[in-house]
Amino acid sequence: MKMVTDLFGSLVFDDRVMKSRLSAKVYESLRKTIDEGAELNLSVANAVAEAMKEWAVENGATHYTHWFQPLTGITAEKHDSFISPSPDGRVIMDFSGKELIKGEPDASSFPSGGLRATFEARGYTAWDPTSYSFIKGKTLCIPTAFCSYGGEALDKKTPLLRSMEALNRQALRILKLFGTEAKYVHTSVGPEQEYFLVPKELFEKRKDLIYTGRTLFGAKPPKGQEMDDHYFGVIKPSVESFMTELNEELWKLGILAKTQHNEVAPAQHELAPIYTTTNIATDHNQLTMEIMQKVAARHGLVCLLHEKPFAGVNGSGKHNNWSMATDKGVNLLSPGETPYENAQFLLFLCSVIKAVDDYQDLLRISVATAGNDHRLGANEAPPAVVSMFLGDELNAVLEAIETDAPYTGAEKTQMKLGVDVLPKFNRDTTDRNRTSPFAFTGNKFEFRMLGSSNSIACANIMLNAAVAESLKIYADRLEKAEDFETELHNMIRKTIKDHKRIIFNGNGYDDEWIREATEKRGLMNLRTTPDALPHLLDKKNVDMLTTHKVFSEAELKSRCDITLENYCKTVVIEANTMVEMVNKEILPAIENYAAHLAEGANKKKALLSSAEDTYETEIVAKLSKLANQIYEYKKALSAELVRLGDSESIIDEGYRIRDNVLPRMSELRASCDEAEMITAESFWPFPTYGELLFGVR
Repeated sequence: MKMVTDLFGSLVFDDRVMKSRLSAKVYESLRKTIDEGAELNLSVANAVAEAMKEWAVENGATHYTHWFQPLTGITAEKHDSFISPSPDGRVIMDFSGKELIKGEPDASSFPSGGLRATFEARGYTAWDPTSYSFIKGKTLCIPTAFCSYGGEALDKKTPLLRSMEALNRQALRILKLFGTEAKYVHTSVGPEQEYFLVPKELFEKRKDLIYTGRTLFGAKPPKGQEMDDHYFGVIKPSVESFMTELNEELWKLGILAKTQHNEVAPAQHELAPIYTTTNIATDHNQLTMEIMQKVAARHGLVCLLHEKPFAGVNGSGKHNNWSMATDKGVNLLSPGETPYENAQFLLFLCSVIKAVDDYQDLLRISVATAGNDHRLGANEAPPAVVSMFLGDELNAVLEAIETDAPYTGAEKTQMKLGVDVLPKFNRDTTDRNRTSPFAFTGNKFEFRMLGSSNSIACANIMLNAAVAESLKIYADRLEKAEDFETELHNMIRKTIKDHKRIIFNGNGYDDEWIREATEKRGLMNLRTTPDALPHLLDKKNVDMLTTHKVFSEAELKSRCDITLENYCKTVVIEANTMVEMVNKEILPAIENYAAHLAEGANKKKALLSSAEDTYETEIVAKLSKLANQIYEYKKALSAELVRLGDSESIIDEGYRIRDNVLPRMSELRASCDEAEMITAESFWPFPTYGELLFGVR
């Protein structure tokens, strides 16, 4: 293996490569485009394209693709080779600035939510120079935005870039008032990625995993995560081998993979990167999920990215660590040594508090999927109610400001570990709260509601836009203020008073908190995707997102429809898979085992008339009862699926799925899982939870 420093970024057309392969004039022009958003002229694009092609070919690439992120939630790519015909009948390797800047994939089969008719097939991809191109396999991948013939965004990158620009605009207004020098403000993200690994040979024997990515049936094994022995435990050899190759592949692509460990549930693991600019972090996370699955396959494993692949054990999330910083490297969410006296920090902190309270529904919507509905509110994930954790020190600072009381400050106390040989260190002035949906963790916020398979673009679009709105309101007032200091103090104090309901430092898993949040504080509890999604089109949300030009109203309507349609399709696929597994696998297995027991009992009686057959009789009776119950539940589920055709709208279909289909699925599963517990392993038609969760060595 090469040294990590040599390996890192070796397949990326990054700043180091650009500087060495472009002329000083071209490099300077390109950097201005990347850093300041300056227009890129065609002559510069041609020079960049030629250098990019030469570099890619030297590294084994034969094709290029405009790599984009449509509204399917995954990435898309169409490969074109570099070859062009030459007069002598051979070929040359060619790549122009026009081909670099613009592509034209067929857009007809990508989700559009009514933004265009199906027969209107034209779509455009546009190079995003702020995210470096890279080589994957033998293909040069060029990160791009994706839009329709009419200019509407058909992807997740375009609104993300718009939201970053909206926040940049408003943040610069605030910094100017404080006399802080900055050319631009960017948001940075570090998404922690949780996932499961299961043996490939077992995965391939389960239709539910193949079709849906999660187990729709499965009785609880004798051991789960009760002993907490998997969390941070010794990594198994096959998993360690997978992680080693995964790191190498990610490092080659310039992805800052930093931390790896076992998570709480058996077979569950986590990878965390160092955080980087939000747009690049989003691209990197999409790549990370793809490469995880490819590397796992090479090791005889399957990487499960579903939010709840197994019932009864922790599901998988993706913690979105978010902050704001200037081009000078100043973290705007760093409190410093004296946060009480750091007015600039306090104003940016208040902008986030106000944003999270005012647009708690948008944050919930940004993580709404059928898979995540199973996870939110379980004891491994925050509840569906959005709240913020600030910690004791910041809470005390805000209380002092609100009440105009003196703030005495939090003293740094030394940790006493009781063993002289151990090092002494200062204790942090606040603890961490792992149950909070939105927690302050020193100099950033950790948004913990994202599901494992979510694109982080969605959450960061809403977060950036909501904070931009808070900053705009502040800047509008402060720019007109006769007395800046007085207006600043009053505004911070008003924000604390008006929005302190969103701050909760206690146990987010406690049922009492949910009652307090909804009944006393008036916070929203949008438990499911059908509950949440219609709020995307609430007037306050449409007004804010269109004012900052993050979305048009048509784009918002399309995303509401697409997300709800995806929810409905996901659950319908799961329900149909259950019906098929019951018909073709579970009921035949139960009947075969019952017949086997009955035959065995008859043979015993024939051999010895006085032989007891209590075991066989009772199990056969129970299996027969369960088989009939399963059959009736399966028919009820099938009937509900048929009735979905009567839905008046996609919203109505979502409500029918929530209220009618999911309960039928739950009762069908419960009976099947009960039957599994009394059916001999040799008769059960697919691998059990015990085999899947503990099968990796």
